[in-house]
Amino acid sequence: MTNEGSELCVAVPWGEIRGKVWGPNDGRPVLCLHGWADNCGSFNTLIPLLPEGCRYVAMDLAGHGLSSHRPPGASYTIPAYVTDVCRVVDGLHWKKFSIIGHSMGGHIAAMFTALYPEMVDALVLLDVHGFVPTDPKKMSKLMRQGIDELLQFEKKTEEKTRVYTYEKAVQRLLAANPTLSEQAVHILLERGLTPVEGGFVFSRDLRVNSKNIMRTSLEQCLALQSGIQAPVLVILADKGYSSTLPESSQKKLTSAVLQGYLDRNHTVVSVPGDHHVHLNNPEVISPLISDFLQCSRSSCQPHHLTHKL
Repeated sequence: MTNEGSELCVAVPWGEIRGKVWGPNDGRPVLCLHGWADNCGSFNTLIPLLPEGCRYVAMDLAGHGLSSHRPPGASYTIPAYVTDVCRVVDGLHWKKFSIIGHSMGGHIAAMFTALYPEMVDALVLLDVHGFVPTDPKKMSKLMRQGIDELLQFEKKTEEKTRVYTYEKAVQRLLAANPTLSEQAVHILLERGLTPVEGGFVFSRDLRVNSKNIMRTSLEQCLALQSGIQAPVLVILADKGYSSTLPESSQKKLTSAVLQGYLDRNHTVVSVPGDHHVHLNNPEVISPLISDFLQCSRSSCQPHHLTHKL
């Protein structure tokens, strides 16, 4: 499969959702959802290693990459992104498809699969648990922080957006995402920068930096998880998201979500790598995903996936 995908553009009420497409028009549809502050270039190195008979569509999520920012006054939440997925797949005329989601894209993918189980035939979560339980004691504080951050941002809209040279933009992205390889940074900046007079500005909507105001308890996460009907493959990097969890209480909550997958005979595997292993070292996980996609529509047992955590 060629490394260069073609451009995607789907109209939405406030503008357009952009992205990239690989594979034959009549191929098995697979939707790819990137993580927070990334863009669809996150899948540039992985998709060429996956089965050639699939039609891969990687979205630039709203406010990221080349996609339009949400209207003034709007906020970025997982349910809003799920609604965007509905808009895109409707524009593509997809009735049933697989989803690969990394980080925040995995949260979106898991919630979509829970709410629209009849539309998803396989779900792959890359270094993410799909649902993030919040300690009920901290829920109101975190929600209020997210609202306050959004309101403060709206008061600063007259401030100039910072302009970078390309080299400074590379340094800025590397500093913010130390797990990215330099090659990965250049890939993400292809859609992550907008040229302006004097240099470049980051294309993403700065409102995505606000704390998430949509919070769910462990009980709500497990209830949503129980609605997933498709087979699930969870790939966790040994130096990825889980290794950065600061509190034992949060680790306990996420462990309960992982156990929920295992209790339902889904697959959870650990691989060597960091949070962006799919972009930095896609060859580590491409056999796992390829095997899973090829077997998810049949009764075969993927031979790469016999080891569960």
